[in-house]
Amino acid sequence: MGLEEYKRKRRFEETPEPPPKVEKKIGHRFVVQKHRASHLHYDFRLEMEGVLKSWAVPKGPSLDPADKRLAMQVEDHPVSYFDFEGIIPEGNYGAGTVMVWDVGTWEPLSPQTVEGKYVPGTAAEASAMLKKGDLKIRLHGERLKGDFAMIHMKGRRPGSKGTEWLLIKKHDDSVVAGYDINEFDTSVLSGRTMVQIGGDEGSAEWESNRAAAKGKSKAPWLADTLAKLDKKKSGTKDSANRKPTISAKAGANGKSSATVSTTKKAALTGKSKKKA
Repeated sequence: MGLEEYKRKRRFEETPEPPPKVEKKIGHRFVVQKHRASHLHYDFRLEMEGVLKSWAVPKGPSLDPADKRLAMQVEDHPVSYFDFEGIIPEGNYGAGTVMVWDVGTWEPLSPQTVEGKYVPGTAAEASAMLKKGDLKIRLHGERLKGDFAMIHMKGRRPGSKGTEWLLIKKHDDSVVAGYDINEFDTSVLSGRTMVQIGGDEGSAEWESNRAAAKGKSKAPWLADTLAKLDKKKSGTKDSANRKPTISAKAGANGKSSATVSTTKKAALTGKSKKKA
């Protein structure tokens, strides 16, 4: 995709998001950012081909193979977006709060298995599998671990824009039956909750299906799917009506000044060692 679409959608004089830049160095990090825009979702990003290949996952990744998570492919993001945490101001594309929910490294898995098990692959194989729409990866994160498959759902429904994928956990030692993503509600970098990042520490909870913000903050590639999910969830949480007030006091780069552990620093600099 490149970063043309990323650049077109943003006004960098008004948002703390990093400018577009394709990296020449090859890296294999991944990040999951919890994003409260017009709807709550999780952005799953893989460092690949000098950019972050990105998908919006409405329900978030799961460690339960029974959960086949819808993942809507979106525009590539710059690698510098990897540790972005803060507030995208109202009136900007994707306006809302962003938390770094998980970070780590990933490795491609070969399309060929050995004795029924996946084995490490190459960057070239990963690029080929991505184009084919059947990407196998192994994650070494703080919260997400083990093997995953990303399957492109080509032409599955009328009007599909070809952006629909499935993110599925494979069977391995990292499986967690009945996985509940809501058990993890803080940033792996700063330790803050979404409410704290959003600047409303007095609010205990906030609404994940609030009305879309005015201006250019809507995400049309995600709205239809999330609207259906929200309709099913309607009325299930009495506390869902309380909303935080997004503060304009975020730093210039939207990042926390909290101390990051040695392990997390290594992940951010791309020096994390792959696990055996």
